Amino acid sequence: MLAVIAAFIVVGILRGLFFLVMIGSMATMGKNSTALPKSGGVLDINFAEFALGEQTQSEPAPSFSLAGMATMLPTVGIHDAVKALQEAANDPAINFVYLRADEVSGGMAQLEEFRGALQAFRACGKPVVAYTEAPGNGAYYLASVADKIYMGSAHGYTYSLMGLSTQMMFLKDILDKVGVNVQLIRHGKYKSAGEMFIRNSSSPENREQNQVMINSLWKALSAPMAAARDLTEEQFNSLIDNLSLVLPEDFVNNGLVDELVNHEALVGKLCTLAQVEDIKKVHLVSLADYVDAKVSEPVSKNHVAVIYAEGEIVEGNEMSEIAGDRFVHVIDKVRKDKNVKAVVLRVNSPGGSVAASVKIREALDLLQAEKPLVASYGDYAASGGYWISNGCQKIYADATTITGSIGVFSMIPEFSKVAKKVGVGIETIGSNKHSDMLSLMRPFDNAELAYMQASVEDIYELFVKLVADSRKLTVEQVDAIAQGRVWASTDALQIGLIDEIGTLEDAISYAAALADLTSSDEYSVVGYPAPLSFIEQLMEQFGGSNTEQEISVWLNYQPGKYYARLPYNYVIR
Repeated sequence: MLAVIAAFIVVGILRGLFFLVMIGSMATMGKNSTALPKSGGVLDINFAEFALGEQTQSEPAPSFSLAGMATMLPTVGIHDAVKALQEAANDPAINFVYLRADEVSGGMAQLEEFRGALQAFRACGKPVVAYTEAPGNGAYYLASVADKIYMGSAHGYTYSLMGLSTQMMFLKDILDKVGVNVQLIRHGKYKSAGEMFIRNSSSPENREQNQVMINSLWKALSAPMAAARDLTEEQFNSLIDNLSLVLPEDFVNNGLVDELVNHEALVGKLCTLAQVEDIKKVHLVSLADYVDAKVSEPVSKNHVAVIYAEGEIVEGNEMSEIAGDRFVHVIDKVRKDKNVKAVVLRVNSPGGSVAASVKIREALDLLQAEKPLVASYGDYAASGGYWISNGCQKIYADATTITGSIGVFSMIPEFSKVAKKVGVGIETIGSNKHSDMLSLMRPFDNAELAYMQASVEDIYELFVKLVADSRKLTVEQVDAIAQGRVWASTDALQIGLIDEIGTLEDAISYAAALADLTSSDEYSVVGYPAPLSFIEQLMEQFGGSNTEQEISVWLNYQPGKYYARLPYNYVIR
């Protein structure tokens, strides 16, 4: 006991010292003014130096784990990244873009919007040059937009341009071995949330919805890649299916890259494009630095607010997620701000708590009664993410967005067999017949299962009616495409769940037009909530969020609560 107490005291002292050092170092921090070239500049987009995300975070806190401290890359928000490319296209000091995407990070939706901005940059008459050594799906998707793709000539790399896949984990067998019984109450034959705990393989419905979704997402990526290299989709997929891309020469011979180069040859190419003789005279400007120096909003009393709903929908005031109470406060602040003339709800969420989703939706309905409200979907806008946003006046989604998942579930594990196995006797004393219903130490009886199912059915009916009223569909039409089914947005467009395939910038322009702001000079775009400060990020790190890993997400669910959430955190490679 004394050792434990002493350890707590030592850890407390170390944490205090760490914060003092960190705060002291922050006092010396400040943004250095970036020296931009007056001519001959090259916008250097190197994904080894930044991550592409929803909101710009130029000073991320380090990540702490048992493995130690890891330095985090600065995040460039997609709105700022697109504006930077727009600015660079009209900047006489920037001659071309040099793209290095092998270490690309960011969701598929952000990559899709960024690729579109690179295309627009090219359309202004300035070239994009890409260099790759070991292209994967995301890296080549971006590189394929370039005028020229150069590839390192060194052998020894494994190329991961192999199509999309996702994996599902099933834990029933191991849970049976240890004696854990997970009781899953849900509505919808496609609502596979929690299936990992009650099955040892996917249900036919779950397999079907995931295969259709993966096929749709791959088509959204592969079609523009093939077209950019003057290949048919069949030719492009044949190269991948037949594992034809083994050596660097294979990429050249099959038309996926233009030329193999070593370091000296690459330097020569860059010098030629920059019209200089010495690489030292090529002034590379990183995207993050260019954003700091050149991207700013017009000074205007008219604001278009972008509310970033990113992460898990949870109850309470958690800073790093879409916390119900915190988000209601943010939405009310936007609604009461007289300078805000229109609002875009940018959703990047797999869903979560039904109770928090209801609160947020009610606050958004109040906002929409006073101001134009448009939705823009990122990687996910599913289940609870779709609940909060389907009432917006117009819904834009990227072609790679995952949406739908209109369904609900509750999940209650019970550990009576575990207790018996380890020799723990459980004796319950209660005032009423079902007072120990959520004790987790016995299975539900039939009446209790019916009680939970009744609530699930009520919430499902509410969800379906909410969508039907918002999307001008019948309850029967929504029920047919609901049942918890996950949809890629290209399919969701056909069945009426969204209105248009488009970007965050498209949504901002449309919302501004609804407020009679027809020129981008007439308004400023203001993001809500503000990105977490350096100290807030550190506090989140020390707070130990339980939502970073897939299993932790599920273990964080509370018995007796109801959830509208995607079945998995999809990590698509």
